[in-house]
Amino acid sequence: MAKKEVFEATATLIGCIIGAGVLGIPYVIAKAGLLSGILNIIGIGLAILLVHLYLGEIVLKVKGNHQLTGYAEKYLGKKAKTLMMFAMIFGIYGALIAYTMGEGAALSAIFGGSPILLSLIFFAIVSAIVFIGIKALKRSEFLITLLMLITVVIISLLSFPKLNLTNLTLFNPTANGLSNLFLFFSPYGVILFAFLGTVAIPEMKEILGKNKKAMKKAIIIGTLIPMFIYILFAIITVGVVGLEGFNSLGEDERIATIALGRLIGPMMVLFGNLFAVFAMATSFIALGTALKEMYQYDYNLNKHLAFFLTISFPLLIFLIDAFAKDITNFINALGLAGAVSGGTSGILIVLIFWKIKSKKGIILKFTKSKAMGYFLIFLFSLGILFEVASSLGLINF
Repeated sequence: MAKKEVFEATATLIGCIIGAGVLGIPYVIAKAGLLSGILNIIGIGLAILLVHLYLGEIVLKVKGNHQLTGYAEKYLGKKAKTLMMFAMIFGIYGALIAYTMGEGAALSAIFGGSPILLSLIFFAIVSAIVFIGIKALKRSEFLITLLMLITVVIISLLSFPKLNLTNLTLFNPTANGLSNLFLFFSPYGVILFAFLGTVAIPEMKEILGKNKKAMKKAIIIGTLIPMFIYILFAIITVGVVGLEGFNSLGEDERIATIALGRLIGPMMVLFGNLFAVFAMATSFIALGTALKEMYQYDYNLNKHLAFFLTISFPLLIFLIDAFAKDITNFINALGLAGAVSGGTSGILIVLIFWKIKSKKGIILKFTKSKAMGYFLIFLFSLGILFEVASSLGLINF
């Protein structure tokens, strides 16, 4: 039973992390250069791993069930709770909207039919899982995550014969000077969005129950597997498509599975879109559950009202977009949401961690040094400023 709980907890974190963000990674890495991109994935991945371990320590030491907002209020006050709520709502609602839109397109590419209708069918199914709660989360996340990992292997095998090593340039050959520096950091927001899984940590505590010692192992494995998948997926996709291939597509078409499908053919269209379906489904369920729990645990709303608030806004925006079209650019939206939501919550988690720090750690062996925490705060603050400046057109690369 203990091993099953560890697998389920690990799958929940992997499923929450791997979502729509992975589909935007290859383009931003092709633009920055392969070496720049891989260094971003490893650096941001390790930073997020530390944040996950910090949060794991927090949730194990605090009695009762909370989401990030509850921990922020308990240790930093009501203003911090409001700021954390903003970070969660901004990031999760944005992700749920993107997943609902993306699922319809992916399912339509596989089965045909109306993307809008298929999005609504998908929305109804995953919303039902979110409503049922943690038991449905455990069962669905483990199965869908397993299918997703199998699909990644198939995509790699299909893509390998089309790999063109000349596409794997270490740095963008057209950049120089300050432009090179900006390009190096340009994947930051999209990659950070792709690693966002902090809201799954409180859910992992519920899944593991009394098996607290397994939390560290589940967090490390659950964060490192997405890092490996992102590196593999980026190398293969950039190697097949290349920067010129991405630039030949429209802004809303620079999504990895679309680009691969056009170059490799029907089999890639099938498996590429299956990967997108599985990735977005697991993230929708985990993030939707986290937002519902925030309303329940930290704002004392009943289950039905919490569920309504969780699903109503994404559904409304989806229906508006179905008629208005082109509310925002997919990859730009991921970058901004990742930097603002992920950066804000990351900073607050570090501050909460400092409040509960003691000599006896359940996950981490504590020292008096705060150097790593200060580095994380600097990294996340710089990332927020960079992405906001970039979205406003103050930085061009």
